[in-house]
Amino acid sequence: MFKTVDRLMQFIKHAGMSARQFDLSIGASNGYTLRMLKNNASIGSDVIENIVATYPNLNLVWLITGEGEMLKSEANSLNFNQLPKEKQSEIEQIIERKIRERQERELRSLLKDVTDEINAMEGKN
Repeated sequence: MFKTVDRLMQFIKHAGMSARQFDLSIGASNGYTLRMLKNNASIGSDVIENIVATYPNLNLVWLITGEGEMLKSEANSLNFNQLPKEKQSEIEQIIERKIRERQERELRSLLKDVTDEINAMEGKN
């Protein structure tokens, strides 16, 4: 029986990404998806929320149950321009916040990597 993580790997392959690229795209830790696959573990609801937010064309029902198609059809997709202006504004604010949060995480990680490299170089001298 296939689990959510197995279907997620199908989607990653379909999207032409590596598991690492996918993990980074949803803000998960590096290796998260492969760890879940290796341990035959369940994917956390917070991660599923990030997946759905990042890949709105992914059919959530398919991801969780395996029923239906992997991708939403155009007829079932939400048209952003048809939403009320206040909803559009709310969505844009959420997207901007998520982008800032992701950028901040990436910058902290980069700063840590650079600091580690500097410390390693100083340890060699």
